[in-house]
Amino acid sequence: MTVAVRVPEELSARVPAEQRGPGLDRDAVRLLVSRGTEVSHHGFGELPLLLRAGDLLVVNTSPTLAAAVDGWIGHTRVVVHFSTRGDDGRWAVELREPDGKGTTRARAGGPEGVEVRLPGGVRLVLEEPLSARGERLWWGRVSGVPALLREHGRPIRYSYTERDQPLAVYQTVFSLPSEDGTGSAEMPSAARPFTGRLVAELVSRGVQFAPITLHTGVASAEVHEPPYPERFAVSEASARLVNAVRAGDGRVIAVGTTAVRAVESAAGTDGVVRARAGWTDLVVTPERGVRVVDGLLTGLHEPEASHLLMLEAVAGRAAVDRSYEEALRGLYLWHEFGDVHLILPEEDPHPVRCASNCE
Repeated sequence: MTVAVRVPEELSARVPAEQRGPGLDRDAVRLLVSRGTEVSHHGFGELPLLLRAGDLLVVNTSPTLAAAVDGWIGHTRVVVHFSTRGDDGRWAVELREPDGKGTTRARAGGPEGVEVRLPGGVRLVLEEPLSARGERLWWGRVSGVPALLREHGRPIRYSYTERDQPLAVYQTVFSLPSEDGTGSAEMPSAARPFTGRLVAELVSRGVQFAPITLHTGVASAEVHEPPYPERFAVSEASARLVNAVRAGDGRVIAVGTTAVRAVESAAGTDGVVRARAGWTDLVVTPERGVRVVDGLLTGLHEPEASHLLMLEAVAGRAAVDRSYEEALRGLYLWHEFGDVHLILPEEDPHPVRCASNCE
């Protein structure tokens, strides 16, 4: 974050919104709306009033995996976070230490050849670091991961949360099971406040939805590295829908930084989105800019988070600074169970072009 501030610990959302009081649902979170440096405060249930007919929400359908599994190296207990399945069948994993409080803390990665014993007689052998960038994530040889996660996994959680939650809490209303058992190591959390009721109201008001898929890897909770390559898919139907909205007077609004990464990875230098599937190593920065996205619905990110560069690419530095100052002043809640931020363009991004017979 460009504002040099620390997010107070008490602003961490420790439990989901629906567990904070009787009669609450997922949409019982606050919504900070920014248009340039102009900021306003709302409830998430007001979203249909803030969008307009013809707007398009790009949503991530990746399901969240129960990606944390207990293991042992010799007599030492570790927790394995399964991040990403490679094309060769290996998995990128992060090994962490139990912290005695039900969560984990960082540990040194590797070394090569280390064997981790997992439940059900499964063995994980570390082979090489995922990237020359560091040794937090390693490629490991392991079999039967989908069944292992179903039977012995639990959702990844960090120390700011109060307790373990069932996997259903980490699924969004848009998530769809994948045929090969892959998914996101951590929830695409910007979509979490949506409910079926709210989606129906948006559709009734003429707001459209374009599904994409991007399987998120394990976040770097301590050092906030830029994202590693992730698997994504943008279908022909969604590409056509994005292009049609951009050609008209609607706005393309990504739900989450994962949706930005996917749809921008499918966009050419001409701004046209084409069906694509595979791996993306795109990191959206202010220097690179955005070609497709007009707005963004996202959570609140910590000061060191690399996702803030993406927010600057969409809104500009002054707008991000101003909105985060307001979020801190207004005691908004951070992290995956927290409040959300809607970034809208200051002006119509697709002004009506006058035909040849206009005066």
